[in-house]
Amino acid sequence: MVRKNPGGPRVIYQSLNFREFIVAIITISRGSYSRGKEVAEALAQRLGYTCVSRDILLETCEEFSIPEIKLVKALHDAPSILERFSHGRERYMSYFNAAFLNHMAKDNVVYHGLAGHFFLQDIAHVLKVRIIANMEDRVKEEMKRENCSAEEARYMLKKDDSERNKWGLSLYGKDTFNCNLYDMVLHIDAMTVEDVVDVLAGMVEKG
Repeated sequence: MVRKNPGGPRVIYQSLNFREFIVAIITISRGSYSRGKEVAEALAQRLGYTCVSRDILLETCEEFSIPEIKLVKALHDAPSILERFSHGRERYMSYFNAAFLNHMAKDNVVYHGLAGHFFLQDIAHVLKVRIIANMEDRVKEEMKRENCSAEEARYMLKKDDSERNKWGLSLYGKDTFNCNLYDMVLHIDAMTVEDVVDVLAGMVEKG
């Protein structure tokens, strides 16, 4: 369902299956430079929840003695042909999943980062959110951070988006950009971080 609100926050999609319930976990999925980290931190502070992201990655690396770059690759890049015949990626994924679920079991968590919407896709008390931004805004941010041309920035962003999408299709058979994976999709270009936090906090507080 698409909801348009010319005078306020731009909600691109809200699931027709979304029901009011006590939301104990919020996952925020986003592409690079979509301000998802800012939203997650501000939302967690507003609700009094714990904000979790890269710390799970680092915990997993430390507990299972995995090089961080290998775990990031397993959680981000689509598997190569050779990797499909090995169990290395599967093992890394299971390690991360164990650490991830250990954090989620505590409830009152806002998670932003890799794969949260997939790991928790069948759990009822999770609010799954996708935040999107205009490509040109993302390009400008990439240019600043990487000190590169617009063409190089656009190429890197498209490659990153493509890898994330291929990863979801390969491991879960699902397109990361499919709105049906989420309870709500918000377009950040028409909203401030505060607008997004107001919308999401309002949904949680109604429950």
